[in-house]
Formats: sequence, structure tokens, C-alpha cells
Amino acid sequence: MLSGKIALVTGGARGIGKAIAKKLAEQGAFVIVNYAGSVDRANQTVEEIKSAGGDGVAIQCDVSDFAACGELAAKVLADYGRLDILVNNAGITKDNLIMKMSEQDYDAVLNTNLKGSFNLIHHFSRSFLKQRSGKIINISSVSGVMGNAGQANYSASKAGLIGLTKSVARELAIRVICVNSLAPVFIETDMTEKMPDSAKQAALGMIPLGKMGKPEDIAQVVAFLADESGDYITGQVICVDGGMAI
Repeated sequence: MLSGKIALVTGGARGIGKAIAKKLAEQGAFVIVNYAGSVDRANQTVEEIKSAGGDGVAIQCDVSDFAACGELAAKVLADYGRLDILVNNAGITKDNLIMKMSEQDYDAVLNTNLKGSFNLIHHFSRSFLKQRSGKIINISSVSGVMGNAGQANYSASKAGLIGLTKSVARELAIRVICVNSLAPVFIETDMTEKMPDSAKQAALGMIPLGKMGKPEDIAQVVAFLADESGDYITGQVICVDGGMAI
């Protein structure tokens, strides 16, 4: 259980992030739901957490902004005294073939998905080291493990996140801070709902279990890593993908 723990979930207003935020709150953590622009959805997530008996707050921050992440970290530490669990979930897609992909679309995806995680890890790392405890869980993707046509920017960002996870895990292990990454496959969210049926069927054909995952499938694993059950696991990439990356 996570009673008394303070957790921050980026991109926590919807989809996978929302499921993670609600699961951590269910386990007893006070959850900070980060959002970039979806204030109504973030507040709704917090209301659902409170209605279920948990507690949390919504805080706006564009994770791609280094200075803004510094301000967020300072506010969290000032208001709550510590951070125990950091879940870097915020992510965007701007898919296209490499020959048609603009520099702006490439940079935007890398800045949010990869640099955003660096920004928050950087700003919270001193606090984690000082308290000699903490869990950092980065939400990567099976696209970062296998690559995916039409997603050079997304795949690069998620593969980079895996490298970041492994490097930071080595750096912070000296203070017993665990850093891990999850690599989901196609999960039933707003993002995948917009996929054409033909693309969905093609994706399902690559998954041995023959079905898409649910946000709760990811949240369960995050909760496992966040509590004491995950105290001896670090630097790992856990594929929650129905067997796609076998």
C-alpha cells in the first residue's frame, strides 16, 4: 500500500495517466495530477479520486518547458515536503512518414515525450537523493522497443526514454531509488479510438493475445512498481503488450 506517499503523474488527466492516478490514489497515495491544457479533465480526475475515498490535486505544467518543470518541482516540495513517486506518462504523437515529417513535428514529440521526462527527473533528483528513497516510472512504448513505420519521432522518443531509464537507474541506485520503464502496446484510449478500423485490425494481428490492452493494465503494473513489491526492481523495461514484443 502507498499510504502517506506523494505521487506525481504527468499527463494524468485522461487515458493511461488517469488510470494510473486513480490506481495510486486507491492504494493510498496523495496524487498530483499534472496536465498541460486539459484543466476540466484533470479536475474531473481529481473529483473521481476524491469520490472513491482518495485525495489529490490538479496542477498545470507543460513538461516540455524546463523552467516550468523547475517551478512545479519547487511547488510540490514546498507544499508537500517530498515526492515519493514520479510517473512520467505525458506524451503526444504527430505521426507521418519520415520523408514527410516536419522538423517541428519531430521536435514537438521529442520535447514532450523524452525531454519532458528528463526535465522532471532532473528537478526532483536532488530531493530523491536527499531522502534516500523514491520511485521513478517512465511510460515508454513497444514502439520504442521494436520501432513502428510512420512513427520515427514517437519511436525515437520512447526508445530514448528507455535509455534514460537505464542510465538514471544506475545513477540513483546508490540511494536505493528505483527507476523503471513500462512499454505498453496499443491501449484503449482516446488516441487509439481515432485510429482507422483497418489500422486497428492490423495492430491486433501483431498481438499474440489478440486484443488491445486497457489503461488499467498499465496502472496495475505501475502500482506494483511504486510500492514495496518493486523495491528490488530497477533499470528494467517491462513490456505490457499482449506478447507483441516476444
